[in-house]
Amino acid sequence: MSKTVLFWLSLSTSCFAQDPETLLRDPTVKAALEAAKKNEPKTIERQMQVCEIAAPPFHETARGLELKRLFQSLSLKNVRIDKAGNVMGTRPGAAPRPNLVFSAHLDTVFPDESVKVSREGQILKGPGIGDDCRGLAVMLATIQALDEGHVQTTGTITFVADVGEEGLGDLRGVKNLFYESLPGQIDKFISVDGNGLDIVNVGVGSMRYRVTFKGPGGHSYGAFGVANAIQAMGRAIAKISDFKVSSNPKTTFNVGRVGGGTSVNSIPTEAWMEVDMRSADVASLKTLDEQFLAAVHAAVDEENRRWNNRGKVSAAPELVGLRPAGETPEGSPIVLTALAASRAMGIVEGLREGSTDANVPMNMNIPAITIGGGGSGSGVHTLAETFDTKDSWQGTQRAVLLAIALAR
Repeated sequence: MSKTVLFWLSLSTSCFAQDPETLLRDPTVKAALEAAKKNEPKTIERQMQVCEIAAPPFHETARGLELKRLFQSLSLKNVRIDKAGNVMGTRPGAAPRPNLVFSAHLDTVFPDESVKVSREGQILKGPGIGDDCRGLAVMLATIQALDEGHVQTTGTITFVADVGEEGLGDLRGVKNLFYESLPGQIDKFISVDGNGLDIVNVGVGSMRYRVTFKGPGGHSYGAFGVANAIQAMGRAIAKISDFKVSSNPKTTFNVGRVGGGTSVNSIPTEAWMEVDMRSADVASLKTLDEQFLAAVHAAVDEENRRWNNRGKVSAAPELVGLRPAGETPEGSPIVLTALAASRAMGIVEGLREGSTDANVPMNMNIPAITIGGGGSGSGVHTLAETFDTKDSWQGTQRAVLLAIALAR
């Protein structure tokens, strides 16, 4: 790290938060960090227990009620569930502001209602075990460590287990948090999401569409010659697959789900596809969106012309997800504080892009980052997801230290 960056780190963190290196000399902070490491077996146990409560998108209630119970058992104040389903609890500081929101998301990508976590040595296996059961466990461990260390912060910490981070949840939980539950009351934001020790300071925006193609349908032999909804969708997918996108800024597209039709010998009356497009650059995402909509309409026109406009098909693109892009600059106080906390813990940190709950405050220019919860893993967003508990306490300790630094 350059001398210039170190200078700005020292200056900025002193104005925005307490320097993590200095905090390590505070007896209460040392006690909290020791508690975090000592309690790591319990943190891992909670990680497994929480993960076995199914929480597919839009069905996070059962897991949310368990988080509410755990928040209450850890003596948070004003524990409640807002109208979106976010579970919230407050750890008051000497003053109500600054208010740091410390969050992790309740939901997983999986619709399956039955979840079982297995353990073999230091490896945990189960869908969602890292993303974001690890974040929830680290959040609970942070509250417990602060209590056991008798840490008093200047500002308040609001802990939130939020809904709707995955899939078509469209960040509805954190959007509700900023727009309705706590509008104008959040000064800083941390999300703990998944494993590892990286810091996300760039929010990758996304646009998600569900496109429904409709046509007259009919018997595959008797009505042959009318335009076909699935064939129109196929033309659109072929066009999308030929898009040329930027690698810097990284811009991506994906046709993730398709469906439709009645039987092999029926011309379909309806077909649908779901498409995800992403970029951290607002202009690049807008250009891709325009290409996508043009491709859909061109595909419909081609299918109708192919059959001489007999029994025309149509397409209705519906925007079902919009994650705003955003960025917390590398030189901002919250990022520099996070880097300083990592360095104080002996962690080789890294900054990266990601699509997380922090996108919303980043887009609103509210200081925000997402951090990993420690450990390592594989198979994220698959049924074979794993979490390696080796040295996972480092992520817990870093989260505790960062929460104290930002709330002081």
